[in-house]
Amino acid sequence: MNNLVIFPMLIPVIAGLIMIVFRHQIKFQKVLSIVSVLAIAGVTGVLIQQVNVEGIQTIYLGGWEPPFGIVFVGDMFALILVLTSAIVAIACLFYAFSSIGKKRETFYFYAFVQFLLAGVIGSFLTGDLFNLFVCFEVMLLASYVLIALGGEKIQLRESLKYVLINVLSSMLFLISAGFLYGAVGTLNMAQLAERVAEAGQGGILTTIAILFLIVFGLKSALFLFFWLPGAYGAPPTAVAALFGALLTKVGIYALFRTFTLIFPHEPGITHSLLGIMAGATMLLGAIGAIAYQDIKRIVSYNVIVAVGFIIAGLAIFTMPSIEGAIYYLIHDMIAKALLFLLAGTVIYLTGQKWLKEVGGLIRHFPVLGWTFFIVVLALAGIPPLSGFIGKVLVTQGAIMEGSYVLAAIALGSSILVLYSLLKIFKNSFWGEAIMGKEEMEPLKMGMLIPCVFLAALSLAFGLGIEGISGYVTEAAETLMDPSKYIDAVLYNQ
Repeated sequence: MNNLVIFPMLIPVIAGLIMIVFRHQIKFQKVLSIVSVLAIAGVTGVLIQQVNVEGIQTIYLGGWEPPFGIVFVGDMFALILVLTSAIVAIACLFYAFSSIGKKRETFYFYAFVQFLLAGVIGSFLTGDLFNLFVCFEVMLLASYVLIALGGEKIQLRESLKYVLINVLSSMLFLISAGFLYGAVGTLNMAQLAERVAEAGQGGILTTIAILFLIVFGLKSALFLFFWLPGAYGAPPTAVAALFGALLTKVGIYALFRTFTLIFPHEPGITHSLLGIMAGATMLLGAIGAIAYQDIKRIVSYNVIVAVGFIIAGLAIFTMPSIEGAIYYLIHDMIAKALLFLLAGTVIYLTGQKWLKEVGGLIRHFPVLGWTFFIVVLALAGIPPLSGFIGKVLVTQGAIMEGSYVLAAIALGSSILVLYSLLKIFKNSFWGEAIMGKEEMEPLKMGMLIPCVFLAALSLAFGLGIEGISGYVTEAAETLMDPSKYIDAVLYNQ
């Protein structure tokens, strides 16, 4: 048992509660926000090293041993995502300091960012299906506030759609969890894995698995993504960047955990469905990205394409494809945060979201322009940037398994992603300048520095892939061998 496992979730909860008390102390809230996220990153870094040396770390709250009590589990897969979330949050918070505005700051903005992080991290670390639901709801409640904070007409319209779809998916989650408990008598993930394996994943359990696929598909924007472009385009840039980097990733994590640990026994049904949905998501998301001339819409549809690509790695279900999906998941959290920050900065500078209304920005803001070009190459999977290794491994896994259609869609969607983002680069940064620098808003260093930081991180991730390959391989091995997770939770107490 390791008491540190609860701290990555506990730190933002405590920080958020303190911020509510000191609502009008904005400077104090800013400092506490950064201290909180740095503390999360530090504790998670220690836990990753402990997992690397000692194996999966667990904590049983209240001293109640599983499956009777609440358990939090820090395996390599979950902890890598927690660390990446903390790093992305640092950049988004620094960007918010210069852009979010005093009105939102005094209405608990920083507190709800902390609660959002608590829900995200709790979802990654919980070892119980019901507590996954609870952490999902904590995350969603914070996101409801953040998406509507400011009260603009577009925010209120899109937040209504966002709330309704998540209330529906949460209701389906509870129903699915109830059916599963009725079938096997537990909601502890490790014990669920044992009992489903013992009972055999027959028709009833496979049907329940498909219900969970629908639930987490809604939450991750897998195929059923109609709600995402508007919802992610409505809030302020820093909030949209957090949403794009983190929220769909929790749904993706839940799909990975569910279909590698609990329901891996009928891949001919469940993983085939995942593959079909992943292929459709990549294809339709890419079409949306190239169809629009609205910068925010293009960026939002690129989130959808990435969801499909990552789930394709799960659907293929081989060691290379799972490794590739993890690499790409880490990359996408960094790159999508950067992409939203850059797109928001372009709109802030020019006051325009339509491509035809902007141009020639690279003459006035060269660092911003070349930073955008770096993220374009990274998302397209150009070496040596962070997206390359993930794309290679997922595609390799697809070809090894004979999933040639899925491999073709993955490669084709990469070309369309490149086209959609080069369209922004060509129209916004290249070409003839439509506006003079004196007509634009001044570029604040507090906006530029987080973008440069994330671009440098993407480059470092690609160049330093050997330094983290051991951790990613360990994460993939844990997903491919459920007995490691089961033994750590139920038998190594």
